[in-house]
Amino acid sequence: MGKSLWLWRIGFLAVPLSVYTVVVVAPLLYSFYYSLTDWNGFSPNYNFVGLDNFQRIFRDPLFSNAIENTVIWMIAAIIIPTGGGLFLALMLHEGVRLANLYKSLFYFPISLSLAVIGQVWIWIYQPRWGLLNVVLREVGLGQYARAWLAKADSALPAVIAAWSWQQIGLAMVIFLAGLTAVPTELTEAAQIDGANRRQSLRYVVIPMLRPASIVVIALAVINSLKSFDVVYVMTKGGPFHSSDTLAMFMYNECFQKYYMGYGSASAVVLFLIALVVVAFYFVWQMRAMETIYE
Repeated sequence: MGKSLWLWRIGFLAVPLSVYTVVVVAPLLYSFYYSLTDWNGFSPNYNFVGLDNFQRIFRDPLFSNAIENTVIWMIAAIIIPTGGGLFLALMLHEGVRLANLYKSLFYFPISLSLAVIGQVWIWIYQPRWGLLNVVLREVGLGQYARAWLAKADSALPAVIAAWSWQQIGLAMVIFLAGLTAVPTELTEAAQIDGANRRQSLRYVVIPMLRPASIVVIALAVINSLKSFDVVYVMTKGGPFHSSDTLAMFMYNECFQKYYMGYGSASAVVLFLIALVVVAFYFVWQMRAMETIYE
């Protein structure tokens, strides 16, 4: 019976593990290998260059710019979706009228692909008839209207805003789930002890949302590291590389300039950064859980 059970388990796992190996593991290993070569992506002949690509990449100002933009994106990802999602969750948890309708509306963007999100926000940012500039002109702030995606100082914030609009709905749902786990006895006891709503929120509710906050922040940071589709649709990293991210830099090097070896080196760097972030997240989560259950 035991041997038969193991055979069934191996049989069920064989297909998904094979697909995962072909789709994920093999390309990852190939990226590590090609990062040590000067392959152009087409020629069967290429040279093994060792760590030259990595030495070159850290002297590349475009790579440094992509790193800087990615860090800015990560910081914005921690602040905007987390803060916005928490605010919406707290408002809707209070039992406002049509709460379920609002929840559906705020969650709707997460059901759309980032390519669609990017196209929607291109229309919003359109210089002449876009919604944002039209509203600014109507309320007497026409001097602030601009071509948001064509200016180097506003392109990256504009793309981050579009991305955050989608991510806030996901954060809201996670925080709402966390709020349902907060015992009402705790908030009632705080009110009996003389705490007002703000104090109850600060000292009771928000500390109880720490597990949900960890999940929201981790998802936001990981999603920010792989931000490509919305950047590609809206700006393609421009103007003048002002909205380049690591994922966009990797794509340009591999599939626009055909420096597959050099682009693979940037992919390896991105993978290592993501690995460090995920490892930090797990350590943080374990310590948070230990603190909660002590």
